Amino acid sequence: MNAKFLDLNPEWIREPKEVKKSDDQLEVITESGTDLWQRTYYGFRNDNSPVFQIKTDERFFSFVVKTQFESKDRFDQCGVVMYLDSDNWFKASIEYENEDIQRLGSVVTNNGYSDWATTDISSDVKEMWYRFSRRESDYCIECSEDGEHFRQMRIFHMFHGAESISFGIYACSPSTGSFKATFSNMLISDCQWESEND
Repeated sequence: MNAKFLDLNPEWIREPKEVKKSDDQLEVITESGTDLWQRTYYGFRNDNSPVFQIKTDERFFSFVVKTQFESKDRFDQCGVVMYLDSDNWFKASIEYENEDIQRLGSVVTNNGYSDWATTDISSDVKEMWYRFSRRESDYCIECSEDGEHFRQMRIFHMFHGAESISFGIYACSPSTGSFKATFSNMLISDCQWESEND
């Protein structure tokens, strides 16, 4: 299985005002006050980020995307998403913090509660590859600086992710900022996440 993500007619949830699509890439200008988060720690709920995704019944696959970003305001982010509904979703990205550090991480939201797993990286980083893989209702997210050598970020389970799912890309600016996010090299392939039994 090898397919280009943009050839599979992805659809928007909350399409941004400024978006440019070509044969092999997508550019998004984020809007301030957009985010995905549910309850945990902060107490608030935010469910208004633009999401561009496809639906699939395929239970074993990997999705790769290259992100390039000009983030400059706190929490600016763009990356991979699996949005099932407002209470059940996943995202992985780099969230801008300040001129020194950003947070490379991911959020898993099951039954209306989000977590946030991160590691600090330099704010000089302005591009990152992600590989999102599915094995039935279990998932793996990896990252890479060059698109060839991926390292694991986390493995997780989705309580409502055993049947049809939707996945793709997202970009948002939770604070007062706005930036350009560019997505390219978006490919779906056979699952690259090996089973422990393989």
